[in-house]
Amino acid sequence: MACEEPMQTEETLKPEETKTAKDYYFESYSHFGIHEEMLKDFVRTDTYRKSVINNKHLFEGKVVLDVGCGTGILCMFAADAGAAKVIGVDMADIADTAREIVAENGFSDRITIIKGKIEEISLPEDVTHVDIIISEWMGYFLLYESMLDCVLFARDKWLAPGGMLFPDVARLHICAIEDEQYRQEKVNFWDDVYGYKMSAIKSTAMTEPLVDIVPQNQLVSDSCCILELDLYKITKEDLDFQSNFEITINRQDFIHGLVAFFDVQFSKCHIPTGFTTAPFGEYTHWKHTVFYLDEPIRGSPDDKLRGNIKVQKHPKNPRDLVIDLSTETSYEQQQKRRYLMR
Repeated sequence: MACEEPMQTEETLKPEETKTAKDYYFESYSHFGIHEEMLKDFVRTDTYRKSVINNKHLFEGKVVLDVGCGTGILCMFAADAGAAKVIGVDMADIADTAREIVAENGFSDRITIIKGKIEEISLPEDVTHVDIIISEWMGYFLLYESMLDCVLFARDKWLAPGGMLFPDVARLHICAIEDEQYRQEKVNFWDDVYGYKMSAIKSTAMTEPLVDIVPQNQLVSDSCCILELDLYKITKEDLDFQSNFEITINRQDFIHGLVAFFDVQFSKCHIPTGFTTAPFGEYTHWKHTVFYLDEPIRGSPDDKLRGNIKVQKHPKNPRDLVIDLSTETSYEQQQKRRYLMR
């Protein structure tokens, strides 16, 4: 008889077998590939560069905190803009590399990289508050796997009265799309797989929002803002939200889903600075988030599509999202579905 495997407890498991979703999240940001993708995102990186370098009057002589500093590029922008001291914080192993990058570029005297969770670290002894917090905190769908909780923690603990946040405004929008080709290829495919039905997989596929590029010509409506964040005022609790929306159809077509995108602004800049991740904007690595409907909706010019969206952090992993979405028109039955971003 084969030996019975001993029961494994948390104490007997190997380190990699006891990792949580949060551990894997931070580990993913230790791989260079994701940083290469973000740095090559010109819209993202150049907007941050302009917000700093073109506003040296805001950074000159200031103490700056970069939450989630990654490779340290935002820290170096701030130092180049004249900041007296810059502190970069990152939980992932990329912080070790950031220290080398900072030294290689001659900024070790002004930039300090701290490895650790923002909620657990201490700032250098000579720093009691910071004048500016800069962070590229946004995730897919703005809030998925975002670091906004960390930014708000840093704001409440260290930002001086009258201090600035870069960026400080974010908006999440939604509009309708036609996408028959993808629906046929990716969703309806499970209705007939070599003659067999696989509805269990189709059901799962429908609950997972798609993160991908939506061509502008697939938009069939105007857009509606479903969330606006003023980072000086919001609390962590505000990130769970519910919003009604109404969008106007602008052409005769079928509506197969809704697409979400966001924009951010750096309102303290001398010249208005910000970017959008919309399908009618330039490419960003955030792409777009698509929620497919159970059944297509017939749309005609000037028709109104009304709905409600409720977004909450997943109770077991706050970096994941539970999204409840309902839609209806004056002549189409209401559709409801729960989506999971994980």
